[in-house]
Amino acid sequence: MVISKNNFYISPEEYLEGERVSPIKHEYRRGHVYAMTGAKKPHIVISVNLASLLNNHLRESSCLVLSSDIKVRLEEANCYYYPDVAVTCDERDTSSTEDFILYPSLVVEVLSPSTAAFDRGDKFVDYQTASSLQEYVLITQSEIKIECFRLNAEGNWVSQTYRQGDRVEFVSANFSCAISEIYQKVPGIIL
Repeated sequence: MVISKNNFYISPEEYLEGERVSPIKHEYRRGHVYAMTGAKKPHIVISVNLASLLNNHLRESSCLVLSSDIKVRLEEANCYYYPDVAVTCDERDTSSTEDFILYPSLVVEVLSPSTAAFDRGDKFVDYQTASSLQEYVLITQSEIKIECFRLNAEGNWVSQTYRQGDRVEFVSANFSCAISEIYQKVPGIIL
């Protein structure tokens, strides 16, 4: 993510209008717009692998698996983010023609060196304002490591880390697979 040089406030409506005609994607956070940089091959392969696995798993359900081309609108936090993978099962999202969703149950971010701190920190705090969110997943692209933050019955976010040889579970999607399936064909990763 590249910070814009403009220090003036942009409304969500102005952001959406500009984003619809922009040749590049931007995220929006509290009146500021940030250009997104292109992803590297490992990032893309991980995202496609996971989206494919989730889509195959959920194909008979009413849930949608969405790629990095859809925005998640976080109304309370006043943000629009492009997660690498998102799942929504909410009819208000699945029947909408908007270019964003409001009710994700699962959000996945593939970590890049330049975005990892933000994804773990402020972005996670912003995502926690989505009452529908049940799991927030961070996938490391340079090693086999997946961190899943899951909302428990007490309303606390509990972390579980998966490593080589583990079976990954996303409770929100009733999904599990070998971690090797998510990292299959990722350049630089030895399974």
